[in-house]
Amino acid sequence: MAPTFQYAELHCHTNYSFLDGASHPFELVTRAAELGYTALGVVDHDGFRGAAKVHRAASHIGMPVVYGTEVGMPLDFAEVAAKPTRPEPQTPPAPRPRRGRIRRMHGSKPTSKAVTDHLVLLAPDPAGYAAISDFVTKGQYRGAKDAPKYSYGELEAATRVGNLVALTGCWQGAVPRAAQAGDFEGALRAAAHLRNIFGNRLFIELWHHAMPEDDARNDLLAEVARSLSLQTVATNNVHYVDRAQADLSEVLAAIGGRRSLDVADGFRPATDERYLRSADEMAARFSRYPGAVSRAAELGRELAFDLDLLSPQLPDFPMPGAFTTEDEYLRQLVIDGARQVYPGDGPGGIDPVAIDRINHELGVIKNLGFAGFFLVAWDIVQFARSRDIYCQIRGSGADSAICRCIGLTRVDPIRLQLPFERFLSSERGRPPDIDIDFEAERREEVIQYCYSRYGRERAAMVSNVITYRARSVLQDVGKAFGLTQAQVNALTKYLDTRSPKNLSEELDLPHGLTSELIYDACRRLDGFPRHLGIHSGGMVVARRPLWEVVPMEWGRMEDRSVLQWDKDDCAAMGIVKFDLLALGALNGLHMSVDAIREAHGVEIDLATIPQEPVIYDMVTRADTVGIFQIESRAQMATLPRMKPKTFYDLAVEVALIRPGPIQGHSVHPYLRRRNGEEPIRYPHPSAEKILKKTLGVPVFQEQLMELARICAGFSAGQSDRLRQAMTHKRSDEAMAELRDEVYGGMASNGITGEAADEIWEKLQGFASFGFPESHSVSFAYIVYAASWLRYHWPAEFLMGLLNAQPMGFYTPNSLVQDALHHGVIVLPPDVNYSDYDCTIEHVEADSDDIAEYLGLKWRRGRGAIDDPIRSAVAVRIGLRYVRNLGDAEITRVEAARQVAGPFTSPEDLASRTGLPLGALEGLAASGAMESIDLGRREGIWAAGALAELSPDKLALAPGARPPELAEMDRFEQVQADLWSTSISVTHPVAFIRDELGAGGCITIQEALETRKHGVRARVGGLVTHRQRPGTANGVRFLNLEDETGLLNVIVLPQVWDAHYEIARKSIGMVIEGVIEFKDGVTNLMSHRFEDWPVLAVKSRDFR
Repeated sequence: MAPTFQYAELHCHTNYSFLDGASHPFELVTRAAELGYTALGVVDHDGFRGAAKVHRAASHIGMPVVYGTEVGMPLDFAEVAAKPTRPEPQTPPAPRPRRGRIRRMHGSKPTSKAVTDHLVLLAPDPAGYAAISDFVTKGQYRGAKDAPKYSYGELEAATRVGNLVALTGCWQGAVPRAAQAGDFEGALRAAAHLRNIFGNRLFIELWHHAMPEDDARNDLLAEVARSLSLQTVATNNVHYVDRAQADLSEVLAAIGGRRSLDVADGFRPATDERYLRSADEMAARFSRYPGAVSRAAELGRELAFDLDLLSPQLPDFPMPGAFTTEDEYLRQLVIDGARQVYPGDGPGGIDPVAIDRINHELGVIKNLGFAGFFLVAWDIVQFARSRDIYCQIRGSGADSAICRCIGLTRVDPIRLQLPFERFLSSERGRPPDIDIDFEAERREEVIQYCYSRYGRERAAMVSNVITYRARSVLQDVGKAFGLTQAQVNALTKYLDTRSPKNLSEELDLPHGLTSELIYDACRRLDGFPRHLGIHSGGMVVARRPLWEVVPMEWGRMEDRSVLQWDKDDCAAMGIVKFDLLALGALNGLHMSVDAIREAHGVEIDLATIPQEPVIYDMVTRADTVGIFQIESRAQMATLPRMKPKTFYDLAVEVALIRPGPIQGHSVHPYLRRRNGEEPIRYPHPSAEKILKKTLGVPVFQEQLMELARICAGFSAGQSDRLRQAMTHKRSDEAMAELRDEVYGGMASNGITGEAADEIWEKLQGFASFGFPESHSVSFAYIVYAASWLRYHWPAEFLMGLLNAQPMGFYTPNSLVQDALHHGVIVLPPDVNYSDYDCTIEHVEADSDDIAEYLGLKWRRGRGAIDDPIRSAVAVRIGLRYVRNLGDAEITRVEAARQVAGPFTSPEDLASRTGLPLGALEGLAASGAMESIDLGRREGIWAAGALAELSPDKLALAPGARPPELAEMDRFEQVQADLWSTSISVTHPVAFIRDELGAGGCITIQEALETRKHGVRARVGGLVTHRQRPGTANGVRFLNLEDETGLLNVIVLPQVWDAHYEIARKSIGMVIEGVIEFKDGVTNLMSHRFEDWPVLAVKSRDFR
């Protein structure tokens, strides 16, 4: 039945009004259409964070939308203090002395929000939208993260430019707040002030939630409107689709207010009426205010517009000399580079095949107008290299010969026959993705360069919408229902699921209503946006101000400004981004190379290191702890079967252990064929050319696209849709939409039955994520470089790894334990010798002291046994690893040493640095004071007295000289090491080796050397990792470590359930089971678990 009246809801919050709105954009848009609204006005707080999603949902069903926002203006119409709203671009800082990974400054999160006067702003057209976006950006930049500061002067200017419409807002608005208090004069004064800004485009907002005070407030507001010749408009101040979501709104409000529901009871709305009501219901409720409902419908009709905005174009690239177009300049850069990387007897001294490929690529780029895109990427890389920052392109950018010619990648797409269309095609008609890896610690210099070069108005990072998953939602909802922080920490500590739907199965909350309500709220909040973060690397630069499309705001991280849209929104609205990604492995490699030069005077160019069989031998033995991409349990289990012998084998290995090849059943067939255990075959003869180099099974994403093109007749445009489906968040659904096209195309080429099913299985499997070949080859360069350094320069490699933390698969302690097996000498921290980072020190060592591990040998303190003998070195642990020492305390120590030399006594250290008690205790426990004649136990005793000293006091510390105390024994020293630095050169298991042996346990090394299948064994050790891959059907995998090595343990679901308390929660354990040995790979199939208490580093679980 059609409604009698017409209506548009002009005050609606989606869940992108974080922790306020309780419904998704598509839910609200769909319901508004069902109710026959003339439009839906979405006014999320302080910007347009949900606007792109609202636009997509509305476009799909043809629902008109009014775009606006609800802002918090200064109380009593006060002007904010003058402060620049947009920071002027700064010259990038000069390169600083190299340091490893440091904690990036993040602003503190506000614990309470300032009281403001809420005001709803509505845009009448795209110009008004841009004006609101500009106004919001100014307020965001003037304020801080989550605390914008708006100005009435800027509001007036925005209103003039954008012809904005305003509603007086909810109960927190200046006008309704006064009306709620019965203050007619105050309401009149506030409305008059707003009328001076908006004129007759100001509307007095009425709402009625069946509360006793609603009639009196609305009557007073209507009187204010009559007195000022303004019009009223009815809204329902919507926060959810229907009444059933009111309770969820209250939970969100409690979370947002950092209160339990009990405490929040006095703050939350005492109504469940803030939902989308029908036009007839609204007309009945507002019958005493003629025109208020129909006026809302009329306004909605007038203000609605399509948000297909003009995408911001890339900035004009400044070109040198006589170049007049970006295409000319790009061609010159490419030709100059091609002479170096593709020399030959073709035109200009370039290989003929290469020049044909280059001309093809340049033609596509020119036709699409994308030359500037490549020049911007080239400029960013040139800046990085001018600062000696390691970088390289990853992903499909390496499919382009042009990217190779201008120095963006070392991957040769011509030799590898990589298709340029995977990267860019005329059918796609939009710029490609260029992902560039930079050293993790120095990427910030590159990001700040972009801000400096293009300005804060024209450069910003893409945001990342942080959504609720099992742990985070249980933390927030649990506290809302009155659980303490300690209680929710205990509940989430051993939570192994990401899905809130599984919480009732994973947790053991007391039976009752409260538990059921917690489970229900968690389930319903699954995937809800909670707040905006910063994308891992997405940077947008534009020719015109970005606020013309979307507001910008401060990120929590220092000096980061971000768009209010995530990468999906940006892509949907045509905004081009560059991914400037942080890679800790590059950081570690660079610091290792620098250390080799500084300690030994040897220059290492990782681009020219030789290919050596011994490196592949080490990798084949799965001796890869600390090596980027091949250090995980799954990779180490595959390497002995893979037996890589060439660089390309490493690229295959990198790509093979991914969900796509696993789900597509490519892994085991490839390994069997590689080892001659089964014949090479192809799903169809037409697939042979595509799959020949990977033995008939698809390993790389490009191969899947080629299969679709050759076997199913896909056009370049269809192949691009396939690529997008494979990389989509909901890839299974996206792939399902292409199924009929794939089967139809194959049938037209005569491919049916089992062959068609096999090809589809491979395509569908890659929807679970697979690597492009170019991406794998890019990573393989890092894999080989890291392997080479680890074999020839193990101490310097360890130093780089430790300084690049946090990164990788293993804890610093596991990295140190592994390095000890390779002959590395590790020294404890020392107040006179340690810097912030770990460093290399020359030491005395016997050149005949040999360390042997997995059949390979190293000279202790030097390097591989076959390398020329060089001076011995050790890794000195840096002060960054000492407990209770932060950047400020370490800087004090370093500065004091630089000014007045080494410390000579404990009193000298304390008086020159003024270190606090905690820092002194950490130094003492780690043994860092032994060079100033203060042992560990004595140092802990004296720390309290020493903490009383500082540079402005006399160096007198009664009690700083302790009585004679017994030295710590070796076990106590290891305990102190692990407490103070989380690193020890002695493995804790070594202390109970005799007890373990008496209990029938063998060492991990003995287990690995068994090399027999089906042997029963008991092994004791520490769990370093627990994993449950989504492709493993409930099977868990543990990494068990002792003083002799690492062992992979397989735990079947029934064994896990039977021994859950130990298998999941203990660190030290004895595992009894059966050794599995096949193709050089050793695993322990677990049967029983026994617990034993041990002091150790916390395991890294389910990462």
